[in-house]
Amino acid sequence: MSFANAPSQGVIRLWLTAVLMLAGALILFGRAVNLQVMETEFLQGQGEARFLRTVGIPTVRGNILDRNGEPLAVSTPVESVWAHPGELLQAADRIPMLAAALDTSAEEMERRLTQRAGREFVWLQRRIHPDTAERIREMNVPGVFFRREYRRFYPTGEVSAQLLGFTNIDDVGQEGLELAYNSWLQGEPGAKRVIKDRLGRTVQNVELVREARVGRDLQLTIDRRLQYLSFRELKAGVVEFGARSGSVVIMDIPTGEVVAMVNFPSYNPNAPSRIAAEGLRNRALTDVLEPGSVIKPFALAAAMEAGLVRPDMMVNTAPGHRTVAGHTIRDIRNFGELSVTEMLARSSNVGVVDLVLQMDARHLWGLYSRFGFGSVTGSGFPGESAGVLRDYERWRTLEQATLAYGYGLSVTPVQLVRAMAAIADEGRLRQPVFVKGTDNPPQSVLDPTLARDLAAMLEAATVGVGTGTRAQVAGYRVAGKTGTTRISGAGGYVDRYVSSFAGFAPASRPRLAAVVVINDPSGDAFYGGQVAAPVFGRVMDSALRLLAVPPDQFDTLVTQIEVRP
Repeated sequence: MSFANAPSQGVIRLWLTAVLMLAGALILFGRAVNLQVMETEFLQGQGEARFLRTVGIPTVRGNILDRNGEPLAVSTPVESVWAHPGELLQAADRIPMLAAALDTSAEEMERRLTQRAGREFVWLQRRIHPDTAERIREMNVPGVFFRREYRRFYPTGEVSAQLLGFTNIDDVGQEGLELAYNSWLQGEPGAKRVIKDRLGRTVQNVELVREARVGRDLQLTIDRRLQYLSFRELKAGVVEFGARSGSVVIMDIPTGEVVAMVNFPSYNPNAPSRIAAEGLRNRALTDVLEPGSVIKPFALAAAMEAGLVRPDMMVNTAPGHRTVAGHTIRDIRNFGELSVTEMLARSSNVGVVDLVLQMDARHLWGLYSRFGFGSVTGSGFPGESAGVLRDYERWRTLEQATLAYGYGLSVTPVQLVRAMAAIADEGRLRQPVFVKGTDNPPQSVLDPTLARDLAAMLEAATVGVGTGTRAQVAGYRVAGKTGTTRISGAGGYVDRYVSSFAGFAPASRPRLAAVVVINDPSGDAFYGGQVAAPVFGRVMDSALRLLAVPPDQFDTLVTQIEVRP
């Protein structure tokens, strides 16, 4: 019987084996169907989560150009070095060599990597020097990689620093025009999907998600040549007179375009880590000063507008001082009888105070306001100051008197150059603009005839016995006014000064207006005519010749002042 049953048992085992193999095949087939059909999206998502990444595509920031297309700020490609912490830590013996190349501490680098060991990315150093990048690349350190970025470079350095500002490590504007026009310059980074290996290295570009949009260039009204010339002369003036700081602003009168704006001391925007907070301010727009005698042309404009005087009318300033509300206001000496033109040329405090106290306070305030004092100019520059011009209803008699010769109000150098340009342009006031092609219609703030009379009076202030003779330019007729004010301290005014000069040229066909402010000169020379006027003369001389402005001659001077005993 055992032999008879043997074949049947073999058949059973054969069938059992076949059934098991078939079942296994069915299970594998079912699993394959499930993976390939039922769970496709889930599995793809899991795979992509591990290897597919969306990475940014860096974009280049737009250039800043001067009015002639010369570069003032450009972005250059540089490399930044990053690491996969886990992989780099596996080669810890290479860390000291890497840290030395990056001029940093090996202990600090290892500590940072250890703290971020669970991550796939950590910056080691951004925007490194090309030579440094090459040395690190030759080291072939495991887990160390490079990424292309852009670094901002400023060809003019400290000459245009406070005007242009600078960007941060991510190329975002932080100060100046870089901040004001950041959205225009910055562009928009792109994005793409890539497949990365387990070490975070890109092995395949999958698709472009969004194209990078390059930042747009910004062309300014600034003339780079005038920037250099103005900075050179300002620095020389500040150093010569041992001053604390200074500013120069030059404006194109027919358009309101700012063609130069410099400050000293300055800083190097190409080394932002070394910038002191004190040096960041664009003093020409953010710092205010009591203008002193530079305001007298506007006080006299109010008096002439009110019908109180004419340029040739005589005013008695004897005995050279006045008492107003218990305070004595003095001239540097007793000038006696002066015409209104002579009064401006000799800068008589007494004469202008006598006229201002005859007019309604509201009228003086109204003229100062029309010329832009007490309000921002509309330049759009970050941090611009409006200055201070109190409402006339709060004035006392003494305050109205001191406002006639530039105390009791505060202005910026830009406000001064704008107002002086308006006198030169027959009473047409324009906003100061920095971007070339900006539409800048004028606003009429003074009768043209009165403005022409005032311009002739300002021309007389730079010749003969005028206080601004050192502002003269050979071959050109210059108009302008000096200013000297004491600096206010904790206990009142102290024996420290701000020297200034505001004017324009050529007087016969005004093209450029400029303001020079020198803060806190040391030594015996501190008057505006001694300190600021010579800087104005040198700056204006260079500017007129550089722009090929035709000279006019002093022999056609409108008003000559006779020296009186």
